[in-house]
Amino acid sequence: MKTVPVEIVTPERKVFSDDVQMVIARGGAGDLGILPGHTPLVTTLKISGVRIRLKDGSEQQVAVSGGFMEVKPDKITILAEAAELPEEIDVDRAQRARERAEARLAATGAENFDFRRAELSLQRAINRLQVAKGKELK
Repeated sequence: MKTVPVEIVTPERKVFSDDVQMVIARGGAGDLGILPGHTPLVTTLKISGVRIRLKDGSEQQVAVSGGFMEVKPDKITILAEAAELPEEIDVDRAQRARERAEARLAATGAENFDFRRAELSLQRAINRLQVAKGKELK
């Protein structure tokens, strides 16, 4: 089967780099399945798990907290605000972040409350927990 090189990078580091069979990512307009030779495109990415089908047919997930994906016929680059492999995710920390975000959302009557920020914090925490457990964010 054909493969295409994929790089997932954040401002701090390169999170993933390998030749893969396919990338499935949640773009701004919906889910995208990218195969080698795909038509060039650039899209925003939502907070989600990016699924990567490796050369051997197995799948790898990466928790991505927004960013952009650039697709060329011969390379896929994901520029993410933050990204983590499942084994890098601190599940206890993610669970605490989820609980804090849920508590903030429950207390919406507070002065200077930033609903969108709390909502995004909750999405990031849920995404990290689901990728760590091998599930996809719905």
